[in-house]
Amino acid sequence: MEKKTETSELLDKIIKGVDLAFKKMWEEAKKENREMVFYENGKIVKVKARDA
Repeated sequence: MEKKTETSELLDKIIKGVDLAFKKMWEEAKKENREMVFYENGKIVKVKARDA
């Protein structure tokens, strides 16, 4: 069971790191008035970072 706990903790750290990186990227995009591009429901969607 110890192996599963270590894996779970590592996964939590990875998810938190990705979330933090996305937030930083979004804030930088707002400062530079850039668009963010996403893939949603089979379509490419562009969103101005300041508008979101």
